[in-house]
This record gives sequence, structure tokens and C-alpha cells, in this order.
Amino acid sequence: MAIQKEPGQKGVNWSNIAVGAIMNMVTTLGQPLEVLKTQMAANRSQSMWQACKTVWSRGGVVGFYQGLIPWAWIEASTKGGVLMFTASEVETGTLAMGVNPAFAGLLGGMTGGIAQAYATMGFTTCMKTAEITRHKTAAAGVKPPSTWALFAEIYRKEGLAGVNKGVNAVAVRQCTNWGSRMGFARLAESSIRKIRGKKNDEKLGAMDKIIASSVGGALATWNQPIEVIRVEMQSMAKNAAASVNRPAKLTIWSTFSYIYKENGIKGLYRGVTPRIGLGIWQTVCMVSLADYVKAWVKGE
Repeated sequence: MAIQKEPGQKGVNWSNIAVGAIMNMVTTLGQPLEVLKTQMAANRSQSMWQACKTVWSRGGVVGFYQGLIPWAWIEASTKGGVLMFTASEVETGTLAMGVNPAFAGLLGGMTGGIAQAYATMGFTTCMKTAEITRHKTAAAGVKPPSTWALFAEIYRKEGLAGVNKGVNAVAVRQCTNWGSRMGFARLAESSIRKIRGKKNDEKLGAMDKIIASSVGGALATWNQPIEVIRVEMQSMAKNAAASVNRPAKLTIWSTFSYIYKENGIKGLYRGVTPRIGLGIWQTVCMVSLADYVKAWVKGE
């Protein structure tokens, strides 16, 4: 998601904000991978096949799109603009101070990830996870509460802190996500240029850009333990609430300790396989395809 600036441009490129929102909406097509990743992270004893069967039992194909409407759409349509706005401002400021352009872009991506987490992703990610992990089997003929009723119930009991539960873990994840995705993708692009004998200012073809973004998206999943911690903090799975060893007040560190004691190192990497697929898809959209959308928005 390199920030594109016109020659002599100052401040924010407003078209980048629009492109960020558009492309983040496109990434929600990967919701089945998001649901599967969350299911495995919340239920760490399940295999991939067991997680698939559990999700399927919640309504077949529809089960793989839990949390999409409205939470994933609200999240996607806002976080992209926040990310690009913040990254552009930070990059402009650091470049003016004489910082290396590559490091300025990396710093912009990391700061943008933190900004989008606290500005838009706290309650939407929390509610999306709650929607995916909550027990939905109707008991004694009673219909499970709607997603809005669930939101109202959490807000009534716990206030803003309840609907923003796990936001610090989200911020750490987003910071490391976009810092790693952009960093690894740019490193892969440099390697591809060297292999093909191209100069640094020469453009790569579409397939080369997609390959570089795929490498960036896959390698960026090194931070899967942060994602598992985030899911555990926001989970409404019945087995999570019933565990006597689960801390009453979850912090990033206490959640890490709990998962490690219960499931070991493997538990901290549950759901990494579907997340690799999701990471590749999101990075291809936001790093490679976004360049073409930017050109279309500008009428080029």
C-alpha cells in the first residue's frame, strides 16, 4: 500500500482515502477465511476439518459469512481511509526530516495500522469476533438474539470498554501487520527487480507485483500469536467462558500466559493456515491492485 503522491503535492492525496475504502471493501470477499481463522483461534482443539464442519453447521455457506454484515463492512469501509490518511501524513513528515524513504513508508504503515485500530476497528472487530464465536443454537425454541441485540447487551453490561474489548491487541496486530506486509512486499519487489535486471525506478509487471504482495502477505503472519490473543480476548465461545483457568480480567500478557499454559506454542499459532490465505488476499488487494484503482480514479 505504497502512498502515491503527485509531483509537488502537499498534504493528503484525497483519492487515496477513497481508494483505501474501496479496496478494503473488496478484501471482505475473503470473509470465509476470516471466519475459519477466528473459529480455529477461539477453539484451539479443533482441526481445520472440524472447524469447517462447525462453521457449516451454522447455516451452510451462510455460516462462512458470519460477521460480514454489518460489522466487517463498517470496519472495511472506514479503516482503509484512516490507514492511508495517517500513513500519508506520517510519511510526508518523516521525509521532510530527511528520513530514508523506505523507512518512512514502513513507519507510515505501522502508524496507520495503530490509528485505524483505535479510530475504527475497536468495536467493529470486537463485535465481528463476538458474532462469529457466540453460541447460536436455539435453546428450547428460543431464537438467538440478533447482532444488534448482542451489541446493545454488551454495551449495557460493560459500556464502551465492553464493545472495544481487545482493542490494544488489535492495535498491536495492525501495527505489525502493515509494517510487515509493506516491508516484506517491498523487499520482494527489490529481489524481483534484481533477478530481472531492472532498475529501482522501473515498474514491475502485474504478475510480479502480485507475487511480491503474496510473499509479503504470507510472511506477515509471523504475528499469529497476537491474533490468537486478540480472538481469545474478544471470544464469546462457551468453552472459553467455562474455563476455570481463564483470567477474569484479560490483558494481552495474561491472555498469552493462559493460552500458552492451556495449549502450548501450537495453540498460539492456531488458525495460521487460513490466515496465510487471507493475508495474501488482503496484501494483493491493498498493495498491488490498489495501484490500478488509483490510476482509474485519476482517469489515467
